Amino acid sequence: MAGMSAGHNDRRSPCEYLSVEYASSERRIGPPPLAMKNESTPLPPRRHAERHTEQRNSDTSRIDRASVDDALRMLHAQDRLCLAASESVAAQVEEAIGLVVEALSAGGRLIYVGAGTSGRLGVLDASEQPPTFGVPPEMVQGIIAGGRDALTRSIEGAEDNPKDGERAIVEAGVGRNDVVMGIAAGGRTPYVLGALRQARAAGARTIFLSCTPPLDGEHELADCQIHPLVGPEPITGSTRMKAGTVTKLILNQITTLAMVQLGKVFENLMVDLKPTNGKLLDRAARILGDVAGLEPDSAALRLSEAGNDLKTAIVMSLAGSSADQARETLDQYNGHVARAIRSISNE
Repeated sequence: MAGMSAGHNDRRSPCEYLSVEYASSERRIGPPPLAMKNESTPLPPRRHAERHTEQRNSDTSRIDRASVDDALRMLHAQDRLCLAASESVAAQVEEAIGLVVEALSAGGRLIYVGAGTSGRLGVLDASEQPPTFGVPPEMVQGIIAGGRDALTRSIEGAEDNPKDGERAIVEAGVGRNDVVMGIAAGGRTPYVLGALRQARAAGARTIFLSCTPPLDGEHELADCQIHPLVGPEPITGSTRMKAGTVTKLILNQITTLAMVQLGKVFENLMVDLKPTNGKLLDRAARILGDVAGLEPDSAALRLSEAGNDLKTAIVMSLAGSSADQARETLDQYNGHVARAIRSISNE
């Protein structure tokens, strides 16, 4: 398509977008002529290069006159492209997971930076790590252009100044042990690019996620670049749709598998939860009972013997060890339950 090839040729260094506002003229397109149900209409050529996320999607150009059933089928077909796009960047996601594990193992942090939907998804993923994996809230953080208010309403112009992104990284105290992940669906958000540049200058490792083809010079800002190309949105420019979906998929993959690598999961169970109330104590006892084949009363007793530490209780139950030996071995293997059980069992 003409728009696709033009977008590919208009590649700028991301550094240019740190100081020059990207402006483009928009061609008005009137309502398309009436057509039969589900019929696609070729879209008129563009006079300027557009990001993938801003192009029109010919497969949904009749969504306004489709039945709800047909419109849902259109959206389902588009959503399936998100899975394919996610799978296509598996190697880059694996690289990102390695950077995150390296940073968190060294006592550093994962810090997401984004604007609008991208920023909200970063904050969401960060906020879900403590209750899911029992990690401190500062380990994974989200920074959004416009601050806390931008989580619930649009803050006009918040993403346009790269200096604001740089300032956010300085205020967060980013250093060499941290990894900063910039998220920009359209690939050119000045706030995000400024944040990545500052993070790189501070010695942090950097990751960049966008749903457009790479910009020239992108490697100057990011050690790892992830580009799941989901194509034009079902509703033109609405990046909360496919771009948002594939972003959520990839953030889930990165933090989930990083936490698995850090020993926060045994089998497929969340075993690093902190039973700070009755509900969580009951959950920990149920997990222990399921893993070790214990009746509820026996599981609760074993958990109490372990000082209400679920990992210790699991090792005690499956390796036949004392609480002290279980704790010492878990410390030796950085909290990895399976490794601790294997070590004691082989003694």
